[in-house]
Amino acid sequence: MTDLSKQVKFLKLYLAFLTAAIIILAVMLLLSMRNNHFKQITAERINIIEPNGRLRMVISDQKNQHPGIVNGKVSASRERPAGMIFFNNDGDEDGGIVYDGDKNGAGMAYSFDQYKNDQIMQLQYDQDNDGKGKMTTRSYGLRLWDRPDNFTLAQVIDYIDSLQKLKDTNAYSAGINKLKLTGNLGQQRFFAGKNKNGEVGLFLNDAKGNPRLKIFIDKNDQPVIQILDQKGKVTAIK
Repeated sequence: MTDLSKQVKFLKLYLAFLTAAIIILAVMLLLSMRNNHFKQITAERINIIEPNGRLRMVISDQKNQHPGIVNGKVSASRERPAGMIFFNNDGDEDGGIVYDGDKNGAGMAYSFDQYKNDQIMQLQYDQDNDGKGKMTTRSYGLRLWDRPDNFTLAQVIDYIDSLQKLKDTNAYSAGINKLKLTGNLGQQRFFAGKNKNGEVGLFLNDAKGNPRLKIFIDKNDQPVIQILDQKGKVTAIK
């Protein structure tokens, strides 16, 4: 019995020592991880968070890209390009950099979102290919939009969801057209760059999105100034 008691006592001491050693090693590992310097990291997705756990940026491949957050609610799963998605202090998506490209086309966009709404400024490159890698059309430049303050992106999403639930193609098209006519989808007001017609210049739209002024160099290297009415008819050319 004395030998058994000694063995039990030894095992207890050994277990206590082993437990202490594991705890010390774990603490040392955590401390080393906090101060580690990595020359290279290979990952499919990286989440950048605040100390409180709030998401601020996602760097991801296409497959694992974040679908976005609107009004604190994670958006439905959707296909998005690889890149970086940014999130504001409220946790909502507020812009990002995305890119892709293959034999069918290529594109890249750096977007800045209006608070509680979609993008209002974007540096954009867009190219269409013929399926064999040959370019058919290309455009690139800076775009600006107007977005309403009284109709948020969350309301746009809810409205479109309600139209889709109707399962009526005509009703859906009518609802989208109404959304466009009221301006609640936003209107592009400005483009500076090269458009798909090969024109390089400045293109301005009115509050309803109608082209009103074009100042550009055409594909034949001729300078052109066009003033248009609300219906798109050219009223003056220089």
